Amino acid sequence: MATVGGSILNRGRADSLDVEFSRVSKAHQGLQVLTTAATLQLAFQSIGVVYGDIGTSPLYVFSSTFTKGIAHQDDIIGAFSLIIYSLTLLPLLKYVFIVLRANDNGEGGTFALYSLICRHAKISLIPNHQPEDRELSTYQLATPSRQLKRALAIKEALEQSNAAKIALLVLALIGTSMVIGDGVLTPCISVLSAVGGITNKLPMSQDVVVWISVAILILLFLVQRFGTDHVGYAFSPFVLTWFLLIAGIGVYNLVTYDSSVLRAFYPKYIIDYFKRDSKQAWISLGGIVLCITGNEALFADLGHFSVRSIQVVFIVIVYPSLILAYGGQASYLRKFPGNVDRVFYMSIPDRLYWPMFVVSVAAAIIASQAMISATFSILKQSMALGCFPRVKIIHTSKKNEGQVYIPEINYILMVACVIVTLAFKTTTLIGNAYGIAVLGVMLITSMLVTLVMLMIWQTNLILVAMFVVVFGSIELIYYSACLYKFPQGGYLPLAFAAVLLSVMCVWHYVHIRKYAYDVEHKVSNERIRSLFTNLNVTRVPGIALLFSELAHGVPPIFPHFITNLPSIHSVVVFVSVKYLPVSTVPAEERFRFRQVNPKEYKMYRCVALYGYKDIRIGNVEFETELLESLKQFILTRPHQIEIRVSQRFENNDHLTDKLVGPEDGEIQNQLLIQAESELQQEVDFLEKARESGEVVYFLGESQLSTRKGSSLVKKFVVNYAYHFLRRNCRQGTTSLDIPHRNILHVGMNYQI
Repeated sequence: MATVGGSILNRGRADSLDVEFSRVSKAHQGLQVLTTAATLQLAFQSIGVVYGDIGTSPLYVFSSTFTKGIAHQDDIIGAFSLIIYSLTLLPLLKYVFIVLRANDNGEGGTFALYSLICRHAKISLIPNHQPEDRELSTYQLATPSRQLKRALAIKEALEQSNAAKIALLVLALIGTSMVIGDGVLTPCISVLSAVGGITNKLPMSQDVVVWISVAILILLFLVQRFGTDHVGYAFSPFVLTWFLLIAGIGVYNLVTYDSSVLRAFYPKYIIDYFKRDSKQAWISLGGIVLCITGNEALFADLGHFSVRSIQVVFIVIVYPSLILAYGGQASYLRKFPGNVDRVFYMSIPDRLYWPMFVVSVAAAIIASQAMISATFSILKQSMALGCFPRVKIIHTSKKNEGQVYIPEINYILMVACVIVTLAFKTTTLIGNAYGIAVLGVMLITSMLVTLVMLMIWQTNLILVAMFVVVFGSIELIYYSACLYKFPQGGYLPLAFAAVLLSVMCVWHYVHIRKYAYDVEHKVSNERIRSLFTNLNVTRVPGIALLFSELAHGVPPIFPHFITNLPSIHSVVVFVSVKYLPVSTVPAEERFRFRQVNPKEYKMYRCVALYGYKDIRIGNVEFETELLESLKQFILTRPHQIEIRVSQRFENNDHLTDKLVGPEDGEIQNQLLIQAESELQQEVDFLEKARESGEVVYFLGESQLSTRKGSSLVKKFVVNYAYHFLRRNCRQGTTSLDIPHRNILHVGMNYQI
């Protein structure tokens, strides 16, 4: 046999169930670059969504710092100095200039960092790192050669250690759980502290304040269904007004009372503060840390906006306004230290009191929006990567895919916020819990960013060490002070995290065990041939789309169906929806196909690729795009014609090596024309199958149980915990948006 097709012929003989897929795509146009106008538009929206949390911290920072009163006048300057450098080092330097760069194609949050690491190292517990994935335009694995040897050593160490893989996943899950905990605590402390200002002017008990806060919280969660896009535009003017007012009042107080507090820019006052009473100064850090709340919202909400838009707003508006606001309060406290428990409202000029009260309540409501939006974003990411039960995701903006709303989570958060507000009643106890949640997420983000710097950015070791020492030590010191208040409410976010982490771990564990079962029992070519031969399978008009999580090979549920009902549609497509560790997959690169042999059975495998940020298209659009892409695959699959020609030469005994040469071009051309005709006939058959019958969706209804001899822990996780979660979450029919008349459920028992 001559080398017609060469190595192509060898590829044609590969097992069609396991080889890489052929990709159907067009030239990718590249990532969209935002114009200046679009950036400013997103910047304006981000004011109302991202910065409400950190912007309303002046409501309660000084009162949470000096819970036992101010012992020394210079303690005010020391605390103000701590606030200045906390805001400068953590939100500004760490998040705005470093962490935001560690985004995953514009998506932020702990899961985005984990996904970014998964894309550069094979550490996912479910194999989703096939060589062909690197062909995606959004994979972006090209890295500079500097420090490459060290990066490869870290990558190899991670890939060879199961403990490291599990540890990184658990770290990402803990960070996710802490962010959700922030989503509960932020609305409580922000709204309660803002509404509490009414008691300065009107005789009102704390219980009344609590119930007013509960009513506001319920209203806040009810408007979430309108989406971040609309909420951002509605809230941004209020938050912008808030920042301008607190900055203006800060300047007024600095001029009116004691401008010498600006000496706090000299860090020596921090040292003096700790020298006077080291233990009390350390304890007060649990209140100081509240000035940097909202850092993780700044990163997690990145998918709703853009890096540049968030940077512009923080540098130009947020940072200077906060410094002036805290400076004004410090200046007021130098003259009236006894009013520290209500310094925010007491430092407001009388003429501005009621307007400021209204704006404060509005800003507090908006502050809650930041973490609620972050919670929606990060849960969508975790669900896409198989780490959270299925919930309904509503995309609220056609322009920005990252803006989502999750009804079930919204109402769970609402109930949790109401319970916490009614139970704790004061901002002091909620603040104790809040600090632990905030610092927990920040520490996890620092760990993951450090790994990104070492393995992906290949940053100089000296710079990495500086990042770890400077930011890590600051966060650990703050965290130790927050843990001191663990019995006084600090346990709450850890309890939230424990519950959520359990849910995520249970779901992901069973998810990977089921996937392993499918891989172990996938069906071979010989098995398919024997099924169709021995059972005399009847082919009926139409197209069957059989969904499975198995990305390579035919799933075991197919022979189970054929054995019980020996009839199948004239065209069968095994569809796997696969989420890659990327934020988005271009629509033109969505589908990959492979023909399942024997080819006369008209069966194909299809993998639909999605990023964790992508919108899952509805059944009609999905069906149309899949079948159109399949026709394109049949006509243009790589080397298909050459493979068929080479096979024809191989199967004809009278053809020799001598005949397969340039002089035999006429024979080759005839065979090429014949092969092209066969491919067109295959496309015509597909179109006829679609016209003569409906497209039917086969969905597996797997019943999972443990094998005999399994441990009690495994039995509890699979047979009880997972079953409980599955019964109370959305089923595949709902998440795929398929009409019931087009669905055929196929049941199968899995023993894992």
